[in-house]
Amino acid sequence: MSSKRYINFMKLLLMYLGLLNPSTDSTKTELLNEVVITASRSANQEFQTPNNIKILNKKYLKTYASRTTPEALIGINGVFVQKTNHGGGSPFVRGLTGNQTLLMVDGIRLSNSTFRYGPNQYFNTIDPFSISKIEVLKGGGSVQYGSDALGGTIQIFTAEPEFNTKWKGNFLGRIATQGMEQTARGEINYGGEKLAVSASFGYRNFGDLVGGKLTGRQSPSGYDEQMGNFKAKLKLGKGILVLANQYFEAKDVPVYHKVVLENFAINEFQLQRRNLSYAKFNQKNNSKIFNEVSLIGSLQMTYEGRNSQKNGSTRLIQETDKVYTKGLTTNIFSEFSEKWTVNSGIEIYHDLVRSSKVDRPASITSSEAPKNLRGLYPDNSTFLNYSLYSLHQFIQNHWQFSAGLRYNGFSIIVPDETIGKTNLTPQTLVKNFSISYLIGSKSNIYASYNAGFRTPNVDDLGTLGIVDFRYELPTNNLKPEKSNNYEIGYKFRSNRFSAATAFYYSDLRDLIARVKVPNQVINTYSVYRKENIEKAYIKGIEAEFEALMSKDLKTYGGISYTYGQNITKNEPMRRIPPLNGRLGLEFRKNSFFIRPELLFASKQERLAQGDKDDNRIGKNGTAAWQIVNIYGGYEYKWLNINLSAQNLTNKDYRTHGSGINGVGRSLWLTLHFEI
Repeated sequence: MSSKRYINFMKLLLMYLGLLNPSTDSTKTELLNEVVITASRSANQEFQTPNNIKILNKKYLKTYASRTTPEALIGINGVFVQKTNHGGGSPFVRGLTGNQTLLMVDGIRLSNSTFRYGPNQYFNTIDPFSISKIEVLKGGGSVQYGSDALGGTIQIFTAEPEFNTKWKGNFLGRIATQGMEQTARGEINYGGEKLAVSASFGYRNFGDLVGGKLTGRQSPSGYDEQMGNFKAKLKLGKGILVLANQYFEAKDVPVYHKVVLENFAINEFQLQRRNLSYAKFNQKNNSKIFNEVSLIGSLQMTYEGRNSQKNGSTRLIQETDKVYTKGLTTNIFSEFSEKWTVNSGIEIYHDLVRSSKVDRPASITSSEAPKNLRGLYPDNSTFLNYSLYSLHQFIQNHWQFSAGLRYNGFSIIVPDETIGKTNLTPQTLVKNFSISYLIGSKSNIYASYNAGFRTPNVDDLGTLGIVDFRYELPTNNLKPEKSNNYEIGYKFRSNRFSAATAFYYSDLRDLIARVKVPNQVINTYSVYRKENIEKAYIKGIEAEFEALMSKDLKTYGGISYTYGQNITKNEPMRRIPPLNGRLGLEFRKNSFFIRPELLFASKQERLAQGDKDDNRIGKNGTAAWQIVNIYGGYEYKWLNINLSAQNLTNKDYRTHGSGINGVGRSLWLTLHFEI
């Protein structure tokens, strides 16, 4: 190659990567540099944060039109979604889920003191149509938000009504092939000069999930749900007051694998309900110390009803758990100089747990009286969580330093009649530190340390009964789980190309594990009790990219590998996701888009003994799979049409640890009308 041709080739390459921007390049399309809040509790450019954080903005959510909130996270780099049942979905962040990954909505903890170890269904109680953005902070969050963020923090931000928009309304309808979904949702908005209001209500019917070519219809798995949202914004002097209510209810949600594999005639979440009301006040001031002040007061109630009946049994077991949570958060943003900013605050949450169980005749004609029994948790258990925190950011030329500290105290009272009253008052002090260096305006290299913890909750201390494939007994002498999370990463961003990669290592200590009680069996189930006995580590790598091929076409992809090892037992950690990722193209022109995508996961045969004993996984692990989906849409004035074609090859597959197979070949049509 001649020197002239070589020089021209290098110029073209540099122009494509965005490292060379000559005036003759007329391309205006740029990859977005999103604003992120979760990493530091204040707005920062995602590219400049010293964290591997993923943002799902409104455009992304609209493109995928995901069936549920957990399913919106499918394919996100470093996140793996497990589904115990069709009406659930538990996100794994860097190998951890359940009560080891913190879930939040609008700055308020969704995670409460009954969140259990392993997968749960509570993330599904957030209306997917109400969301404006999802932020996934990987490997951090304990300093920012407190207990439970061992694996990371996932925060939902719901849509805000807008001022000065007058009256607006919209209606959404969705159907799927083979009767898998019928959804109807209406919303109305008003925006005046000082008052903005939005209100919505939706009803959804999900038929049984139909899997791939050999799986077919998985019955029973269908259910119904409804949701309503209200939010009002008022301008009060220099501040803004937000009043909001979120309501969700799912009915008769079957636990498919229990019915198919464990001889149950009925095993279902008879009712899953969440009701959150909150008031949030925010005011900006001309003050260095009190530059911005926010206050959130919240009331949240979660209700979980479970019905179970074995085949051949004449008895129906009905369990009910209610958790009433009061929350108060105050945050002060201080801007002492252009180089030094601080977020400091106080958080208080209080849970009251009501739990009951009734053993009644399955036949409504029976004259036998029902028996009132002890619930899954001791009734009237309480969990008080209080903390102080301070997060600092320093900027010096191309260097950025972040450091934070949180003191967290607890008062946990579990009045169990079998082992006596438990009264624990654990305290912890956690810190984080990070450093990043901006190389020019396009590269960011960073290193971070995040201490994490999870205090034992009511589920750990008070559970009595059947959990998954075991019978669990309560305990009263647990201490917090702890982690040290180390990460180094690199981010690159230009007008045409962006990429990010991160290497991480998590040292986990005092993990709470279920220990089998020798020679004890109750109702054919082996008996277990929880203890702080385990030490483990998780390490991995995440990498992803986006590249604009032209102003209308881009390609993207990502891959994630997680390796977990239980040092105490000298075996793999439970439920560690396999190597997984995705690769796709997106073409957008005018009001049309099409987005074909490949999702894949390798086989997972590194199994803990608990995985081998789990009937959802089995001794041979989970097989590898690859599926192809195509998403497309068109906007015409007041009408938006979205069509997704799922699993084009009709592949039989199951995400690792799930209790039900993934969807087979199907079409999902969403129509969105704006008035």
